[in-house]
Amino acid sequence: MNPYHSGALAVQARAGVSQRAAYVGSVAFSTSLFPMFGQFLAMQPMLVIGAEDADGQAWCSLITGRPGFMKADSPDVIQIQANVLPDDPLEIALGSGSTMVGTTAIDPRLRRRIRVNGTATPSTHGLTIHTERVFGNCPKYLQRRELLEVPDESGTSPPEAPALDVRRSTRLTGLQQSFIRAADTFFMTTVAPGDVEASHRGGNPGFVEVVSPTSLRWCDYPGNTMFLSLGNIEIDGRAGLLFVDWSTGTTIQLTGRARTTFSEDGTRSVGFDIAQIVEVVAASRLRWSEPMFSPSNPPVSCSPGRY
Repeated sequence: MNPYHSGALAVQARAGVSQRAAYVGSVAFSTSLFPMFGQFLAMQPMLVIGAEDADGQAWCSLITGRPGFMKADSPDVIQIQANVLPDDPLEIALGSGSTMVGTTAIDPRLRRRIRVNGTATPSTHGLTIHTERVFGNCPKYLQRRELLEVPDESGTSPPEAPALDVRRSTRLTGLQQSFIRAADTFFMTTVAPGDVEASHRGGNPGFVEVVSPTSLRWCDYPGNTMFLSLGNIEIDGRAGLLFVDWSTGTTIQLTGRARTTFSEDGTRSVGFDIAQIVEVVAASRLRWSEPMFSPSNPPVSCSPGRY
């Protein structure tokens, strides 16, 4: 049985990688966690989570905590003793019943990551995720960073913490544009009927182009040939982006619509039209070192090569 939906299959065919993608899908996907994946989750201080809000908009959010805040109770159940911050765009969706989610657990220290898709339900201390699709990702385009500071408790704000500095808008400010231009990493949620993906994108600073205060563009670098995110964009287009300032913990979340442009030379770029912006100052209490850039990062241009 082919593990891909029609959108992913269409992009794979256009890229000329259908046979390779079919093989990758046949060996990469599992419905449950391997023991090493459970051990990996227990070591992590952060989880990227993507879902739709109550209005059907796609958002990408961050959950943080002291390592051990994520625990695999069984091969197909993950307990998360934390949640998104108050006023996060996904706070209501994740706190009210069963929600389809895509997640990425990423360790910049080791340049490793895994993705877990499934269904999240609220629990006493945070979230319970029942896994439906689990797979590892290669370290390509993932920058190495050292963890300098971790929170004492979960990433949620304790009662005595000051109110969060949340800034909402529909157009990027000059400072936000500079923030995005300097980014070497972002995370992306894409959705389609029956599917939510939370993926990682990385490159040298400048790989994300600010086209205007309401529009971004980036080159789609060669990856694992599955095209899960671009496949969702092919049939839906709703997407959410998350940018993190690794040194201060400030985050910028964007929701809007994405589209892929295919060039005659075989390269691809993704355009993103912004509908809403949420910036949270010092949203994460994690502090990371300056990056050691991935040797896979191509020069900043939209000519990344072919498969």
